[in-house]
Amino acid sequence: MSEYQYYEFRAVDRPLTQRQMEELRAYSSRARISPDSFVNVYNWGDFKGDPARWMEEYFDAFVYLANWGTRTLMLRVPTRLLDPDTVQKYCARDSFSSWTKGAHLILTFHSEEEECEWDDGEGWLGSLVQLRSDLIRGDYRCLYLGWLLAVQTGELDDDTVEPPLPSGLGALNAPLGSIADFLGISPDLIAAAAEKSEKEPAGRLSAEDIAGWVAKLTLKEKDAVLTKLLEGDDSHIAAELRHRALSDIRGERKCGSGSQAGDRRKVGRLLDREDVIEKQRKKREADQQERERVRREKAEAEERRKHLESLDGREGALWIQIDKLIATKQPKRYDEAVLLLQDLRDLADIKGAGSEFGLRMSALYREHIKKPSLLERFRKAKLSG
Repeated sequence: MSEYQYYEFRAVDRPLTQRQMEELRAYSSRARISPDSFVNVYNWGDFKGDPARWMEEYFDAFVYLANWGTRTLMLRVPTRLLDPDTVQKYCARDSFSSWTKGAHLILTFHSEEEECEWDDGEGWLGSLVQLRSDLIRGDYRCLYLGWLLAVQTGELDDDTVEPPLPSGLGALNAPLGSIADFLGISPDLIAAAAEKSEKEPAGRLSAEDIAGWVAKLTLKEKDAVLTKLLEGDDSHIAAELRHRALSDIRGERKCGSGSQAGDRRKVGRLLDREDVIEKQRKKREADQQERERVRREKAEAEERRKHLESLDGREGALWIQIDKLIATKQPKRYDEAVLLLQDLRDLADIKGAGSEFGLRMSALYREHIKKPSLLERFRKAKLSG
């Protein structure tokens, strides 16, 4: 198999300047570079840049995919919108890590799957970049999924206690489903973790909550917000306001978790539940397959019955047709003759005329004794004489 490596970077908050694009062009003459992206595929050679440094300096999201199973997702978020200490609770060695650079926090999700189903990288970042906005809005489920990946890869001891469990883990939206697929996180492990997760995702505010909170803002605060909006230099004003509202209304700005420390489970317990859920799922699938097999066999039997009924009374014409097919001495025609003979045999069994059919078959064997390929077809089809 030839080598395949896919690199895609995305600028979300600010487009690249002309100078920045020229700097990136120096790393590759083949890459597709625009004010909001850098995309390149390598079938030989390697990427000459440093993804970590590029995320610090240029971009807000990055996807890497190689056909030997390596997959990486990076997201950059302003630290004023995502608390580094909150994120650190979910970090676990290689699978999920983070670091700060200036006013930004960079998250890295990393997976190594030797037996993963390979596909190209086109489209992956488009399905994952929404996670960044969700994090800014206070939805931390992808952080927990990063920690679960470390559980799955065996990076954590059985006695390790899970981090704060976000609500809504049992109902993943499209971006969360994409990151689970991208990293190869077991659906059974996610289901085990979700058993204790509250149904309503964190970070949601009702219209009444918002209206009540806005009414309490001072005139000076409202003027400041409107001024920032009109200046248009900050795309995260709304997100900052949401953080403030959540903090004031629910008192849970940082973790947005539905679980308390005393309720948190250990890794070993999660893995045990995953094993149980996997066995239950496989049994359900096996039962469904068996039901489908029985249904299919009944449908085939009914279709066969109707077909044979349509042949009743036409036996003589079919024997003549069989003789004509055999007379061609052509293998394909032999196969057609065998199919007709099987129909006649089954029809004879239904009508209690099996002995008569056996006599006709004995005659065919004798008549065509010098046609070994035809007789071999008779034997394979269990057309005894």
